[in-house]
Amino acid sequence: MSTSNSSNDNRHQPSLALIAGPTASGKSDLAVRLALAEQAAGRSAVVINADSAQVYADLAILSARPEPDEMRGVSHRLFGAWDGAQACSAADWAAAARTEIARAHEAGALPILVGGTGLYIRTLLDGIAPIPPIDPDIRAQVRALPVAQAWAALSREDPERAARLAPADITRIARALEVVRSTGRPLADWQAEREGGIGDAVRVSAVVLMPDRPWLYERCDRRFAAMWQHGAIEEVRALLARRLDPELPVMRAIGVREIAAFLSGDMDAESAIGSGQQATRNYAKRQYTWLRHQMPATWPRLAIENYIDKADIAGLFQ
Repeated sequence: MSTSNSSNDNRHQPSLALIAGPTASGKSDLAVRLALAEQAAGRSAVVINADSAQVYADLAILSARPEPDEMRGVSHRLFGAWDGAQACSAADWAAAARTEIARAHEAGALPILVGGTGLYIRTLLDGIAPIPPIDPDIRAQVRALPVAQAWAALSREDPERAARLAPADITRIARALEVVRSTGRPLADWQAEREGGIGDAVRVSAVVLMPDRPWLYERCDRRFAAMWQHGAIEEVRALLARRLDPELPVMRAIGVREIAAFLSGDMDAESAIGSGQQATRNYAKRQYTWLRHQMPATWPRLAIENYIDKADIAGLFQ
């Protein structure tokens, strides 16, 4: 992944600001503040979404997508850009993000990438493995295997990948197994041939928000409770009415399953809210861990909460 916030060898490359962090950490607010700081300095900026839930039009509330008053007149792109019936893969999003970044540069604006979906960010900067489409029959066979059988098969057919995965990680085990069976090559071989990344063509100025965990978890709880009170139930009811494939990402978003259980009578309101809050905290914890270990060490980590009120916002991205 591109690691520079600034360097002598890329000072003439177009700039890309990046704000990464777990859910509820204040990324959207900081992005708008940076854009407004650019405007105050006589420049322009555009905020580009890098959150895998906020891409879906169906999840305005549950994804905490910025509302018009929160955008404060700043142009926002790729928010609600996909219909829930269409899965937005990392490759799909990266292609759209490359287009929006290029448009911003052509207009003389600073693109500000904001989000907590690490796979999206890495795909954009580092590129993606050119894995050909998986044979549908092989995919169906692999996905039908119990996790223990899939793990055993992967241990035989791609032992290197199996050794890196937890035996119960069915999603990654199935992906690795279907790749080696469909292409005849292990996943690591394909990942060594990444293409399409822009990390070497832009000057990345990044910060990673890593607030105190109790502070973050309390924000997660308050936000989910507020979503419940302000339209999340109606949002999920409308989503369920579409009768979409339950395996689509939009149907597996945090809060959808919990509110669906409430609407079906399988869970009372208190339990559904508590379950949604716990799922949000768990997600924040996973993001926190991923960002700590996967983001370049040279990217500044902001470990305090008051960065949201920091006066010199632009100074964070020098």
